[in-house]
Amino acid sequence: MRGHALPERGRESCERGRESCEPEREALAAVAAWAGQFTPRVSLEPPQALLLEVEGSLRYFGGRWKFLARLRGGLSRLGFEARLGEAPTARAALWLARGGGTRLEALPVAVLGLEAPHRELLAGLGIGTLGGLLRLPRDGIARRFGVNLLDELDRARGAITDSRAWFAPPPRFDARLVPPSPVSYAQGVLFAAGRLVEQMEGFLAARHAGVREFRLDMEHEDATATGVCVKLAGPARDKEHFIRLLRERLGAVVLQAPVEAIRLSAGQLVSMPGSNGHLLHVLHDPRAGGEEWLRLIERLQARLGSGAVHGLGTHEDHRPERAWVPVSPGQEIPSGGGHKNSPRPLWLVDPPRRLAEGGFALLAGPERIDSGWWDGAEARRDYFIARTGRSLAWVYRERGRASLEERREGWFLHGIFA
Repeated sequence: MRGHALPERGRESCERGRESCEPEREALAAVAAWAGQFTPRVSLEPPQALLLEVEGSLRYFGGRWKFLARLRGGLSRLGFEARLGEAPTARAALWLARGGGTRLEALPVAVLGLEAPHRELLAGLGIGTLGGLLRLPRDGIARRFGVNLLDELDRARGAITDSRAWFAPPPRFDARLVPPSPVSYAQGVLFAAGRLVEQMEGFLAARHAGVREFRLDMEHEDATATGVCVKLAGPARDKEHFIRLLRERLGAVVLQAPVEAIRLSAGQLVSMPGSNGHLLHVLHDPRAGGEEWLRLIERLQARLGSGAVHGLGTHEDHRPERAWVPVSPGQEIPSGGGHKNSPRPLWLVDPPRRLAEGGFALLAGPERIDSGWWDGAEARRDYFIARTGRSLAWVYRERGRASLEERREGWFLHGIFA
């Protein structure tokens, strides 16, 4: 087994005893969820380390050096300073990371984390490295330091199995970050939010999932929060795209008080396996156009509001103004309507515009609509296709029980074909 030990924020270790260990544990779990994108075999080593079994992942990520570079870069963007150690066993990798060395025998005995009396005893024996400790008689080690230390040494050398519990990522993403100082404008939150977005991307990759929406809450000193909800046209987990959408939304936010902390959350995860690679290189992927189209819709929604950009679906109603429903991107488009044999324009004029007599020429019709008497919005109209200047239009006139004023007004433009 090849392991990488990742000590987390060594300067803030709860071993100092000045603060509770809870923030350390939460931070370690958050990094573990992020690291799951590299391997499902992630193990916690509280309070400061993670152990990853990555031998099966190295080829996928381009080999050892590219993998290490990607791992270091990601941890740095998350705001962590990490020392990496690699070895055939998890215990040896942990000690190599703690000691910053490349050979197990050359590491100082401090990497073992022994209690003070045992450290003093080793110093009195003139033992300063693991190599010196390993040269001592085994029965002497067991008698002076206990069987547990002997077992730890055997695990590091692979003499006995190092059974570990693998970390299970939570079912939803929820992370909080406190900026170094209060932020007074929404766009200033974007830099800090970038760390949480990076963390969420790794979490989603580990779960082979995407999200259709996520939420950023900006907490104030008085325990209130300013929230921004970002909705997506389709499931995604691309951090760069998330940042662009957040930038659009935050640009329209005016803060009433400085931001003391931020929280990023995403509840419902959508299964999103990675796309298959191509055996042959192609210059154009026909799927890319649809994906770019969804990205454009999401950016427009972030800038203009989710209600301003939507699709259209048909609805079972003969009245043109009620024969369609708005459809969110990614939502299944309802089909229906009884107008397959009657041409209808895509562009409806709302409200219908009055037409002057003689300003158009009728080409086809009528299509008679008599509907809505049950809901108080009755429509009794005769529709025609007409030529108005250079446009092909859909016009109607009221009939039957229309008021005298409506009959006097005559013709109305209700739609445009082209």
